[in-house]
Amino acid sequence: MAKLLYNRINRRELKEKLRASQERRLTLSYYKYVALDDPKQFRDALYAMYQQLGVLGRIYVAPEGVNAQISVPEANFEAMKTAMNAYPFFRDMRLNIAVDDDGKSFFTLIIKVREKIVADGIDDPAFDPSRTGIHLDAEAWNRISESPDTIVVDMRNHYESEVGHFENAITPDVATFREELPLVADLLADKKDRNILMYCTGGIRCEKASAYLKYRGFENVFQLEGGIIEYARQVKSKGLKNKFLGKNFVFDERLGERISDDVIARCHQCGTPADAHVNCANDYCHILFIQCDNCGAHYDGCCSDKCRDFHHLPAEVQKERAKTEVFSGSAFGKGVYKAFRKSARTLSGEKQ
Repeated sequence: MAKLLYNRINRRELKEKLRASQERRLTLSYYKYVALDDPKQFRDALYAMYQQLGVLGRIYVAPEGVNAQISVPEANFEAMKTAMNAYPFFRDMRLNIAVDDDGKSFFTLIIKVREKIVADGIDDPAFDPSRTGIHLDAEAWNRISESPDTIVVDMRNHYESEVGHFENAITPDVATFREELPLVADLLADKKDRNILMYCTGGIRCEKASAYLKYRGFENVFQLEGGIIEYARQVKSKGLKNKFLGKNFVFDERLGERISDDVIARCHQCGTPADAHVNCANDYCHILFIQCDNCGAHYDGCCSDKCRDFHHLPAEVQKERAKTEVFSGSAFGKGVYKAFRKSARTLSGEKQ
């Protein structure tokens, strides 16, 4: 019988199984820009390999390469690396191992084929993604970032930079990477003679972002090697000054890993200092927002009174009412999240 190349088990059951498991797991991420002639075939082979090794996670495969966030049983880590080395382009590739990890980051294995591993909105054939900026380790990053001729740019989305970012960084108010690319290039159009330092979570977005700025005429472009994850590791191992404030947002069940003790964000419901992201407990809303412990208890993990009351209804009633009810997440997605942020600023006495 052929192996199943897709998950067939109920997601809630998988979550409960993971939470109850005592198995030690490592969370890590990697990416590789490489031309894949048959992404679908590669996707199936990778799924079969990871399924056998107990790997969980979310992976995107495209003609331009692979982008993966996964967790692996600690006992199978070396076996996984050996299996991956069967593909020459995986050899000697950096694996970004999570800084703050409880092993409960993923509960299923999902591998999808997409047009691109990072949606960039670029369709100009003259764009060369291989012409990237200069990669910097943590020590060089700290040194160059202190120069008055340097501009530091966060190439992540607003909900990521809100809970953590580098000192004095520009943090564009955007919800997507494709939205941010032209915005940053236009914003810095009169500063092409300055040093531009770019960073993201693990480095994948900066590979394209730095190449895009060079495509737009910038020459002094630098990017943080390995992103925030590798920076935090090097700062700790080398005893360097940590210039990153707060938490690093991650796209798994953890929703964040702490890089410094600074709490730079505020609860979106009451405005008190907080930086814990949650998804609204009402599954028909599920909007992402920041919530403090007190509001979490008051709203029972929901984003509003409406969602809390709906969440307490029997499942059959929820299913029927959801046909006509409109919630924050289902109506506005990340757009309403910005409204939450403005409310938090107002509540905390800051100007909008």
